[in-house]
Amino acid sequence: MKEPTESVILRCEDVTVEFDGFKAVRGMNLALARGELRFLIGPNGAGKTTLLDVICGKTKPAAGKVLFGASAAIDITRMKEHRIAELGIGRKFQTPSIFASLTVYENAELAMKQKRGVFAAMRARLRPEERDRIAAQLEMIGLADKARLRAGGLSHGEKQWLEIGMMLLQEPEILLLDEPVAGMTDDETARTGELLREIRKTRSVIVVEHDMEFVRTFASKVTVMHEGRLLTEGAMDEVQRDGRVAEVYLGKRRDADAGRSTA
Repeated sequence: MKEPTESVILRCEDVTVEFDGFKAVRGMNLALARGELRFLIGPNGAGKTTLLDVICGKTKPAAGKVLFGASAAIDITRMKEHRIAELGIGRKFQTPSIFASLTVYENAELAMKQKRGVFAAMRARLRPEERDRIAAQLEMIGLADKARLRAGGLSHGEKQWLEIGMMLLQEPEILLLDEPVAGMTDDETARTGELLREIRKTRSVIVVEHDMEFVRTFASKVTVMHEGRLLTEGAMDEVQRDGRVAEVYLGKRRDADAGRSTA
């Protein structure tokens, strides 16, 4: 079902990406609604991460458009990464990017100050309402009781949550996450899914994920890519019944270590 225009916050129109003649993404279309948690899945090499790169400005498409904002009215296709981030699209990569030598609270404090610019951040003191926001954010990501611990001592999952919390403090409208549960324990994976459900209450989220058990549990809408193209999209149960998906992806391989379907 097509999203009403007024509810769409991001739209990719016929996006094509080429690397030395190879088309990593081929005429890809995607519409993301406000408050939506969208999972982007597909086999390795399907173009999922490349599409995220295009949305955040890291990679420029050879053709097509990326539109963002109220009714997806702003053309961000050729904008610089930092400008896209300022507009409200936050990107988290697979490896956590935190300051290991700083405490959890200091990492959050730095993320809060970054909205003021580098020089202002160096001499800025947090206002009481900003300290309250940090406290609330640490509570949300489950690290309130570890606020004074060095970030380098956190578990892998906790480092991922900290970086997500740092991004949220910068108030993006859309959060792009690339394999957020890779390397997590089962408990951390479940807690991450609940965190994503909480995040979607106030912003939109796109998640590239290979853990099919995780996707089945937490996805409301799934977009499947194959060979750089949109294969199908819809509710997870609808996607699973699609014969094309079964052929190219779902149920084809299983991660022997984790016991989860992967791609």
